[in-house]
Amino acid sequence: MKGGLPVVGSILTIVAAGCMLAALAGCMVGPDFHSPKVDVPRQWSGAPQQGVTSASSEVIGWWTVFGDPQLDSLIDRAVSANLDLKGAAARIREARALRGVVASDLAPGVNVSGSYSRVRRSGTATPVARDGETAEFGGGSEQDLFETGFDAGWEIDVFGRIRRRVQAADADLAAARWNRRDVLVVLLSEVARNYLELRGTQRRIAILKENIDLQRKSLDLTRGRLEAGLGNKLDVAQAEALLTTTESQVPALESSARQAMHRIGVLLGRPPEALLTELSEDKPIPPVPPEVPIGLPSELLRRRPDIRRAEMELAAATARIGAATADLFPSFSLTGFLGLQSADIQDLVQSGSLLWDVGPTVSWPVFDAGRIRANIEVQNARQEQALASYEQAVLTSLEDVENALVAYAKEKQTRKSLMAAVDANRRAADISSALYAEGLVDFLNVLVSQRALSQSEDELVASDQRVSTNLVALFKALGGGWQLPR
Repeated sequence: MKGGLPVVGSILTIVAAGCMLAALAGCMVGPDFHSPKVDVPRQWSGAPQQGVTSASSEVIGWWTVFGDPQLDSLIDRAVSANLDLKGAAARIREARALRGVVASDLAPGVNVSGSYSRVRRSGTATPVARDGETAEFGGGSEQDLFETGFDAGWEIDVFGRIRRRVQAADADLAAARWNRRDVLVVLLSEVARNYLELRGTQRRIAILKENIDLQRKSLDLTRGRLEAGLGNKLDVAQAEALLTTTESQVPALESSARQAMHRIGVLLGRPPEALLTELSEDKPIPPVPPEVPIGLPSELLRRRPDIRRAEMELAAATARIGAATADLFPSFSLTGFLGLQSADIQDLVQSGSLLWDVGPTVSWPVFDAGRIRANIEVQNARQEQALASYEQAVLTSLEDVENALVAYAKEKQTRKSLMAAVDANRRAADISSALYAEGLVDFLNVLVSQRALSQSEDELVASDQRVSTNLVALFKALGGGWQLPR
């Protein structure tokens, strides 16, 4: 094919020039990202607390410390089926695909095209020579035009505009992954918290029913003494009032228990009523371990998913400053077209139909009314926002852990005092009932001691529940659990 060698030579020349430009593309304008330096305390101010140590811990699979197989099963099913977690996974796939879209700009783009057109030329615009003398205009003519070929374009990323965008996309993808892990941390804590609240509520209902039986016996005793002429109607009325007051507390607790079951069902990606049969059986509140290793504050920065997500969002914002800054500089591209063009489709594959166009292009915005610099200011402001969000995430995480430590330790002290109170109130209730049966004290003593016993037992169960849920809050604040196999 004649003309082929000049075409190849021209293309090679252009490619060589492109390679030279690509070699210059090693520098990128704009700031490089570095993880911010954040001052954190060496120790937790709330440690050492009762049952808490500073020993290093990755808090992987923290829910297993409760030793409850049913809780373990609920956690496993939630990880497999929770809808929020599935949505977070879909956002990762979205970020990965967007990264591919951005990275594709680093490679040449090639398009295949083909066209056909019927052209009629103007009869008054085409001069025709007549007898070698004056020029006149001939009539209009019509012509077919067939064209096919390849066109290609490649932007040489000399100043790093595309590579900065790829960096931002990489950071967005990493942020999406950390976001899923943060969703997972929240999910694990929510399943455990609702499960512990359910067991605590069921235990409170059981305690109330035990006190209802005790108070019903006291009511029978006052009625028997009244019938024997040893008591009075006031004692009977007071016993009835205490009994009905205690009975009135049961429906509210049963409602709370049912709501906890509904919530767990939804967390597992099931209808609210799906787990009613499985969870309705009363079981004790899982006990907490004697010691909980929580590690040091410095470990928190690398463990908490929300901190790592904020860090990646800061990295993305930093990269976008460079992408915006690169718009101030010229852009270099290689474009070309190689194809065939003919007025007759039968001649389209002939050597004379060869059509090509190849060459570099340079584009440099000289005047844009300040648009580029304004966009740089936008990206700078967004980076400052991302930095503030990162620093706030660090401070919030430290606060979460300190608050959880204090709540956990103080609630354990509260539970210890309530255990002593229950023992004392139980002895007082037994003694007052015995003395009243013998006629040595009036019923007011029995009434007061039974009311105190019922209240202290309910408060003890509620404290047991809070100790366990506060430990869950501590594990959540530490960012534990996302390392489980997925």
